[in-house]
Amino acid sequence: MRGRTVDLEGPVHFIDFGGSGPAMVLVHGLGGSHVNWMAVGRRLAERARVVAVDLAGFGRTPLAGRSASVDANRVLLDRFLDAVLEEPAILVGNSMGGLISMMEAAEAPEKVTGLVLVAPAQPRPPRTRPDLLVAASFAAYALPGVGERVLGWRAKLLGPEGVVRETLRVCCGDATRVSADVVAAHVALARERMAEMPWAHGAFLEASRSLVAVLLRPRRVRDMVRRISAPALVLQGTKDRLVPLAAGRALAALRPDWSLVELDGIGHVPQLECADRFVAAVTSWLDTVAAPVTERVALRP
Repeated sequence: MRGRTVDLEGPVHFIDFGGSGPAMVLVHGLGGSHVNWMAVGRRLAERARVVAVDLAGFGRTPLAGRSASVDANRVLLDRFLDAVLEEPAILVGNSMGGLISMMEAAEAPEKVTGLVLVAPAQPRPPRTRPDLLVAASFAAYALPGVGERVLGWRAKLLGPEGVVRETLRVCCGDATRVSADVVAAHVALARERMAEMPWAHGAFLEASRSLVAVLLRPRRVRDMVRRISAPALVLQGTKDRLVPLAAGRALAALRPDWSLVELDGIGHVPQLECADRFVAAVTSWLDTVAAPVTERVALRP
């Protein structure tokens, strides 16, 4: 695992897990980074050529005059595929990263051979109750001035250790399942961002607000999902507080040709909370799509 940087109208940081086989890009969610994939990256590299990208405004990728919106980061991902991999890739996207991966698959189908959608952000199905803490947080983020104060207060009150602890508490069914070394890596990066990256809160809020704006147009999202030609695996935790199980099932109903795996007792970040089950589900799915993926790569002009 080594950090690298590519220039895409500004530096873009990514982790190269190595490996051989089909190209695979790991795309983090809102507030996430390359460290979200530490527990699974090397193991996925036993089956694929794996890299984990930090989107603009996240991890160690600065804004550098760029936007952190989901649309802008979709374009950045598209350029990243051309610059770093130079071949079609399997996109593994968590939460916001899952939505961005679906957007890329719809807009540039020739560049995406498959999708692993890990609790992908999507419109909430009717008659499903939101988690009150999550709803209150996103409501605060949406308000100019309020979101900035909330993030600043939270960082000052909790510090990097507390921010990571509270984030994992919300994102996991049981945060004690996340290994100590992975937690430590998240804390180290959180400390680095608080100390050295004054644009971090602004990037988070810009991404959050753009994400909500997309999800408030469910018809547009459904039409986008229908246009995707790549095969997909949807991984959905049954204890996910941010993207409810009903949303994963609704996505599977919209695309019955896609595979849905429900992870009992798991929250929003199964790649951290149940790494063994995550890798097993992904590799099993890869076995089922290996021939179609190989054929698509071979036929690329």
